[in-house]
Parts: sequence; C-alpha cells; structure tokens
Amino acid sequence: MRRRVVITGMGVVHSMGFGLDSFWSAIKEGKSGISTLTKFDTENYDAKVAAEIKNFEPTEYIDKKEAKRMDIFTQYAMAAAKMAVEMSGLKMEEEDSFRAGVIVGSGIGGIQTLEDQHHTLETKGAGRVSPFFITSMIANMAAGRIAIEYNLQGFNECVVTACASGNNAIGDAFKVIQRGDAEIMLTGGAESAITPLSYAGFCANKALSTNPDPATACRPFDRDRDGFIMGEGSGILVLEELEHAQKRGAFIWGEVVGYGCTCDAHHITAPHPEGIGGTRSMKNAIDDAGIKPEEIGYVNAHGTSTPLNDVAETKVIKAVFGEYAYKLAVSSTKSMTGHLLGAAGAIEAIITAMSLKESFLPPTINLQNPDPECDLDYVANKGRYADIKYALSNALGFGGHNAAIVLKKYSE
Repeated sequence: MRRRVVITGMGVVHSMGFGLDSFWSAIKEGKSGISTLTKFDTENYDAKVAAEIKNFEPTEYIDKKEAKRMDIFTQYAMAAAKMAVEMSGLKMEEEDSFRAGVIVGSGIGGIQTLEDQHHTLETKGAGRVSPFFITSMIANMAAGRIAIEYNLQGFNECVVTACASGNNAIGDAFKVIQRGDAEIMLTGGAESAITPLSYAGFCANKALSTNPDPATACRPFDRDRDGFIMGEGSGILVLEELEHAQKRGAFIWGEVVGYGCTCDAHHITAPHPEGIGGTRSMKNAIDDAGIKPEEIGYVNAHGTSTPLNDVAETKVIKAVFGEYAYKLAVSSTKSMTGHLLGAAGAIEAIITAMSLKESFLPPTINLQNPDPECDLDYVANKGRYADIKYALSNALGFGGHNAAIVLKKYSE
C-alpha cells in the first residue's frame, strides 16, 4: 500500500499578498497583481508591466546579516518557508532531521546578483566582486538555505526545468515521501527574474506582452493575447506522510495523489504541435492517482497568455479528457498572478489546494473575446463555487518540460 502524502502548511510571497490568507482572498476576488514595472526604466523595452513585488522587507523573516548574503529569490523562498512551517505547526527540533528534506525549484536563480556583480567587475575590478557572489547566485541556494534554517538533513535538491520547475519539485517531493525516504518535505519554487537583462531577454524572444495596460495585458485564452507577463515570488508547501501528520494532530489542507512528468523532445521554446508530451504527463498524473479522467473537477492550466501555449494546451486537455473536456472547469490564474517562471507551479499548486478545500473555482480574468480555438469552460472573469474532489495543475517549460500534479480534497 502506497503511503499517503498530505499538505500541512503553505506559504506565499507575491505581489497579491504575503501569506496564504491575503493571497487567496485576492485570487477569489479576481484581483490582479500586475502593475507598471518600476524596478528599472523600461523606456527602451517593448514590454512595460509585470507582477512586481513591492514593500518586501526580508528582515521580517530572515536575520539581517544573512539576508544580505542572499539573492532576493532566496529571500522570497525563506520567507515563504517560514510561513509554511509556522502554519504546519511542526517543531523541527523534535523531528528526525534525516527524515525531513527540501526540494525547491527555480528556473533562473540569482540573476539579480549576477547582474549586480558583473557591474561591479566592470566598474571596480575583480578584487571588488563579493565573496558571496557564487553562493547568492546559484539556483540551489533556496533549497540549501531552507535546509540550514530548519536542520533538514534528508533528501535535498533543486529542480531546474524552466517554467515546470515548481511542479517537478512538488511531484518529486511527493514521491520521496510516498516511497518511504522521508516523513516531511518542504517543497515549491522561488523566482526573482524581473531584472534589466532577464527582462530584455524575454523581450528579445518576443515572449512578453507589449500591452502597456497592466489591467488587461495578461489575457489567457483571449483572441487578443500577445504574450505572458513576468511575475516573481515564492510558494512553499509542507508535505507530510499522512500518519505522521495525524499523530501530531496537524491540520490537513489537502492531499497530493498523482504526478506525471515528460518531455516534448521537440523544440527549445515551442510546445509540440500535437501536444504529445503534455498529454502524456497529464495522463500519467491521473493514472498515478488511480482515478479516471472524469473524476477531475478542475484544471489549473499553464495558461500563459501566449498565442502558441493557450491553443496547444486546449488541444492537450481535449486529448486527455475527450468529450468530458467541455464539462470540465479550466482556468489560468496567471491572468492574475503573472508568470512566476520556476515558481509558477508552486503558487498554482497552492491555489489548486485551496480550490479543493473551499470548493471554489478561481477565474481567468480579462477573458473578453474568446479565441475560437480555445472553446472550453475557462471560468471567465469571475470565480464560482463547485464541489470538486480532484484537481490537476499543469506546468510546461522551455526545453519541452511537462509536469502535472493531481491534488485531492482531503478526507480520512
């Protein structure tokens, strides 16, 4: 019998809220976290908006000295981890440290540190580059720092699969517990790539929306969509083996029951035209959960608001669910959160868990003029209540990465 894996804590750092309560309230209300970009001058950039975090104070969550030695993506992860651990009620000093671990994904890692230190090298010379440059920049530092903070000496890794990183991290952590290698895993994703160089790169490959209006720029499945909106932040979940959580009287927010992971092996940025990899990852996740496709009540779509993704993902959903696809609720919460790259799957898993817990389908906002090729129920513009037992969260990444997870409303 496979070990059951439940969610006992969740933490979020995002422009829509610091902490689960404020973030989830904004999601339910259909608010947008997207605004005109202020981190740097965008005069020479084609894109002008982002889901940019403002007024984040790392010392509220992290020792001041240590915070200075971290890139901001790691600061976000540390803050979200603190929230998640506090919510879980875990006392890590009472746990077997070798039976607790961390998997946190990041698509890009410490690119702000890289840009800052390159500037230092060019203007002040090699001798002025920070001794903490490398240990701030590398993508595994979110996982490493969380482990150090809570003395988690078990399974630890960083997943880097572009925009699928968050889902891969959660799926891998789920499997670590399920197969008996840990009782507790902290998992999710963190990203802070709204930097001059990174933003310029996404502009150059024509991935970002050039709509300067933050209220309407992100419009998944709409015929007027023209690209994604960058976001930043972190989502961290505490996963536990069910009996371990029950023994200590933990509140259980939801259950992870399925995971599927594939690669298109087709193109570095474009999805496979027939969606073979995405279809298989979703089917594998549903099969892993031991359920029928018709038992899924909601799909949190990757839904990037790009011309290629939204049509391709719609085709994939139809391939997986057949005629049932037209009875299935699907939404892209990126319409509100923007695209957090390596952290996207993490915050979307949190949204999906809350959707199950509260029987609420979050909306796809800005869906005013549906694309004829996108003809499913995308919960347009306003969320609604619905009694759902299982939900699937989908993530796709550059390089052809596909990762899907199935969550279940918890019941004993």
